[in-house]
Amino acid sequence: MEERKVNLWRRLAAGFYDSLLLIAMYFLVGWLMVMLNDGEAVEGPWLFWLLLLVAEIFFAKFWCNPGQTLGMQVWKFRVEQLDGRPLTFRQATARLLFSLVSWGCLGLGFLWALFDKEQRTWHDIWSQTRLVYIDHKKNAKAG
Repeated sequence: MEERKVNLWRRLAAGFYDSLLLIAMYFLVGWLMVMLNDGEAVEGPWLFWLLLLVAEIFFAKFWCNPGQTLGMQVWKFRVEQLDGRPLTFRQATARLLFSLVSWGCLGLGFLWALFDKEQRTWHDIWSQTRLVYIDHKKNAKAG
């Protein structure tokens, strides 16, 4: 039996959910930085790197274990290695960085899923990962 592919629209919906969580985390980090800076605005390139680190920790934690962010849980799919094992920290990092490239090329890396027969994006291909749809009804019958 062939696995159901995770389409682009489901990916983007999950990404929207996750972006809301990430923005909330950015607000907390920003607030903390302002408080540590005596209430003054925080500037400088190091803030960009700090926020990128926050995103890295967020995505790596969820992609490595349990293989799903909150958005992925809601939209019923997970990320895994091509052989079905959980992602390594290195793969999660590569996936995040390559997803930034996918967005940075005007979203072409994401649109690639519309033409790929397995509906993979650039960051799926380059990080050697895949998204797998989770059919809870089928799993309940098997158990």
